[in-house]
Amino acid sequence: MASAFQLSLFGHEAPAFDGELRALERTWLAHGAWFDVVPGWAKGAETLFETLRTGVRWRSERREMYERMVDVPRLYALLPEDGAGHPVLDAMRSALSRRYGEDFTRTSLAYYRDGRDSVAWHGDYVARNMEQALAATVSLGGPRRFLLRPKGGGKSLALSLGSGDLLVMGGTIQRTWDHAVPKVKHAAPRIAVMFRPVWNDE
Repeated sequence: MASAFQLSLFGHEAPAFDGELRALERTWLAHGAWFDVVPGWAKGAETLFETLRTGVRWRSERREMYERMVDVPRLYALLPEDGAGHPVLDAMRSALSRRYGEDFTRTSLAYYRDGRDSVAWHGDYVARNMEQALAATVSLGGPRRFLLRPKGGGKSLALSLGSGDLLVMGGTIQRTWDHAVPKVKHAAPRIAVMFRPVWNDE
């Protein structure tokens, strides 16, 4: 069953999505890893992007890298701590929980302001030590390259995730593969909406 919200007074398409994920495409990788992609899953993505861009408190992070503290080249936010977000996000989270049989209780956001913002090769913290883990991302705004490669190195796989695309990573992917969003010369702003369970060791 599709979930939708009414058009806004200004005529912009309101956020909506297919709760049945009927366009889902699964790709199996080595070592029991897999990912699902639903192209254009979120409709009215431009409206949702602007609501989140202007309606949440964006934070900057610093972390230790190569024995020194550096600025993380993207902004982040947690919901509902940093804002209400949008009602459609709760509906998306519920649909994903039903589909995958696990509660996607944590919602976080990453804001890539331009091509200089990025995320280096990594497996998600905590999940990279788990046998299996689920994480879902809805891309809003301009498309960016999303790379996957076997942990320890190897040939990478590139996805172009555009506005409204859904990516779900599962199986052993956080433990046996790394992923990254590399820097590029030019890129439109992008917000990644990330849904996942709460992991035990957090």
